[in-house]
Amino acid sequence: MIPVKGYDGQKVAVLGLGRSGIATAHALEEGGAEALCWDDSAEARDRAEGQALILHDLSKPEAWKDVAALIVSPGIPHLYPEPNKIIAAAMEAGVPVDNDIGLFFRSFATYDWDSFEVSPKVVAITGSNGKSTTSALVHHILQEAGRPTQLAGNIGRGVLDIDPAHDGEVVVLELSSYQTDLARALTPDVAVFTNLSPDHLDRHGGMGGYFAAKRRLFAEGGPDRAVIGVDEPEGVFLAGQLSEGPTDDRVIRMSVDRKLTGPGWQVFARKGFLSEYRKGRQVGSIDLRGVKGLPGTHNHQNACAAYAVCRTLGLAPKQIEAAFHAFKGLPHRSQLVGERNGVAFINDSKATNVDSARAALSAFRNIRWIAGGLGKDGGIESLSADDLSGVTKAYLIGHSARDFALQLGDVPHEICETMAQAVAQAAADAQPGDTVLLAPAAASFDQYPDFEKRGEDFSGQVAALIANP
Repeated sequence: MIPVKGYDGQKVAVLGLGRSGIATAHALEEGGAEALCWDDSAEARDRAEGQALILHDLSKPEAWKDVAALIVSPGIPHLYPEPNKIIAAAMEAGVPVDNDIGLFFRSFATYDWDSFEVSPKVVAITGSNGKSTTSALVHHILQEAGRPTQLAGNIGRGVLDIDPAHDGEVVVLELSSYQTDLARALTPDVAVFTNLSPDHLDRHGGMGGYFAAKRRLFAEGGPDRAVIGVDEPEGVFLAGQLSEGPTDDRVIRMSVDRKLTGPGWQVFARKGFLSEYRKGRQVGSIDLRGVKGLPGTHNHQNACAAYAVCRTLGLAPKQIEAAFHAFKGLPHRSQLVGERNGVAFINDSKATNVDSARAALSAFRNIRWIAGGLGKDGGIESLSADDLSGVTKAYLIGHSARDFALQLGDVPHEICETMAQAVAQAAADAQPGDTVLLAPAAASFDQYPDFEKRGEDFSGQVAALIANP
């Protein structure tokens, strides 16, 4: 656990008692603060009380007397579409609002570091798509290289729940826009911006607010090194803002759309080959085509980002390449969960929006596509005929099944309603060489509590199918 600094002897309110909220309350108390905890859910309050945490009803007008700060869990809106009433009351009372990410950055460094030979570093990764895989991949590469490392944030453990740093350790954080938007301190050593596509727009008041939330990771103090995907205008803009000139190697530009040129530091992938250029010369290259855990262009972008991060941390291209081949991928993200009669079954339940589904569709051919769920604005209407060219047939499930059917054009499809029906029908129709791909392009909440449970259902259906041919 990371004891929170700066609130010794003070009262600090904690709103939201999920995984991060509970960890935050304990970390505050470990640092000498009095944590005053609240959640609208009686079940969450009971869990907190069972861990000897103090409950404090933050909905009452007198709740803010002598409270030094309010720490908010990431799922609670603080501005758009409208502020949570408790957060609004704190702001009216002049109480500073922060989150566990802000507390982490102000508390991570300790005086013990003076005795370390190599100071610990923090790598923070954000973006619309790929940040989970990129974070896990950086962590994996460091482990394979024998470097001490921890993985936390939006993946793995809560940021305040990790262990105090060891000599030379690298902490890898996946950070969502909800987390970067509110944190009052953001000072990573290396920061990554993978890409940007519309998501969470109601929470951020539009695309500009969404980009601004991501951009804060690079503006609040600024990282020593920044890895920036430049395949969207926002990435080009951000790289330009951070760079002091064409040769500034503190900014590493990254692309999977084109070869990058110039005197700076670039990492890009084209036709399955990753290349690193510095000062106009190629200094590294990896053939990604045989890396089974990183299929498709979207994963090649993740590979470029992870490669760039690890190069800034002093790893050699050969070390990184060997670790790529040992990477098995993440559950629910282009995960091979089984094969039967020459048919591969791929779980990409994390493809909860149309852009991530598009990326998954581009990675395979002869696709039996399982899609649907609780569709987002526009459904799948933005998928072009080219995006769908690899789809042999779609098997549609959930709330948006019929809406998706109307947007598929000439693509053969079948309304299956449930995952069990979709897997069974896709498997029955599939021919050797086909891929049955779960890439829903929709949220899971119509049928499942989260995308993980949806992916687990798919994987379980596939396992049962393979066990009982």
